Amino acid sequence: MRDKKVLFITQAAVIAALYVVLTLLANALGLANYAIQVRFSEALTILPFFTPAAIPGLTIGCLLSNLLTGCMPLDILFGSLATLLGAVGTYLLRKRQWMAPLPPILANTVIVPFVLAYVYQFEGSIPYFMLTVGIGELLSCGVLGMILMGVLMKYRNVLFKTEYTEKHSA
Repeated sequence: MRDKKVLFITQAAVIAALYVVLTLLANALGLANYAIQVRFSEALTILPFFTPAAIPGLTIGCLLSNLLTGCMPLDILFGSLATLLGAVGTYLLRKRQWMAPLPPILANTVIVPFVLAYVYQFEGSIPYFMLTVGIGELLSCGVLGMILMGVLMKYRNVLFKTEYTEKHSA
């Protein structure tokens, strides 16, 4: 039992650290903020498919990333909430592999436009921001996330042994 707790905490911490590093990389390249956000870290949002440790890992990673990139407090709060909702949704849909990126895409496409419009007061309408954020999320979660999932499926029995193999072995 203790080993499972240690594994859970370790996986969550590694996922949070990866999320921060990948967000900072995208930020340095000018891709992580503004209307169209292509955060490489959003590809990690498929990880709750493999392990529930990804839920706190992604949420904490998003929170830290938003703090480190100088986001406004309401962006930090609602961006982290969107990530949490997306991660929980992905975990709940883990029996349907192809649906893994949908919850984070939807959560961010609905929540982030309001942050852009009301917190940052960007010029544009909510539907416009939903379109631009949705495009960024489709690229990050849908394309990059599914590529990552394809790679991780080959190593799932090693990387996610306790969670994945117990639930999917038969």
